[in-house]
Amino acid sequence: QVQLQESGGGSVQAGESLRLSCAASGIRFIIDMGWYRQTPGKQRELVALITSDGNTRYVDSVKGRFTISRDGAKNTVYLQMNALKPVDTAVYYCNARRPIINYDYWGQGTQVTVSS
Repeated sequence: QVQLQESGGGSVQAGESLRLSCAASGIRFIIDMGWYRQTPGKQRELVALITSDGNTRYVDSVKGRFTISRDGAKNTVYLQMNALKPVDTAVYYCNARRPIINYDYWGQGTQVTVSS
């Protein structure tokens, strides 16, 4: 069974940094993984993606501030978030997408709150 466990969320002031971690288990091969976030009243959006071959993509609003990375040996994906803004406040979810059939696995979410 595939399980994703997020950690690293918390409450910070604008301009500060956080690093989120996602530990994956039950995934035999390297697959696309990413971080999504969701705010009440807003659709869930893809924040950052790292593909099985190491390519990364980011939503425009976080480019230059967030960095996604992978530790393949330990099946862990990270999201380094710098220069946080109040608009970054959301529940952040780790995602892993099974290829071909595009089946999504999700973590339980971790709250990030940024105050002005």
